Amino acid sequence: MRAFWIALLGCSLMTAGAQAADLSAGKAAFEKFTCASCHGADAKTPIQPAYPILAGQHQDYLAHALVAYQRGQKGEPASANVRKNAVMGAMASQLSAADIVNISAWLSSLPTSLHVR
Repeated sequence: MRAFWIALLGCSLMTAGAQAADLSAGKAAFEKFTCASCHGADAKTPIQPAYPILAGQHQDYLAHALVAYQRGQKGEPASANVRKNAVMGAMASQLSAADIVNISAWLSSLPTSLHVR
């Protein structure tokens, strides 16, 4: 039962964070941290085919990925759900929690060809 309440609290905190997202701040942070240099100015025309299209991805997925890159950059153990990539780790380590919420919210709000809305 305790696990249920902890999960419920976590979900409500994530929802509160999603509601507090500032889309214009997300776009500004995307530009400030030069995300476009790899993922394209529109976040859907990456410079390499192996780089992901970010526009239209789910906000929680994007936020989770950025935090996982931060963990990987810190050298946390694999059990901490990390992603290891030298470039993305260095970029993500510069982001604050607010940057992550705002960038992921802005990216998820963009039109995309990944799926039909």
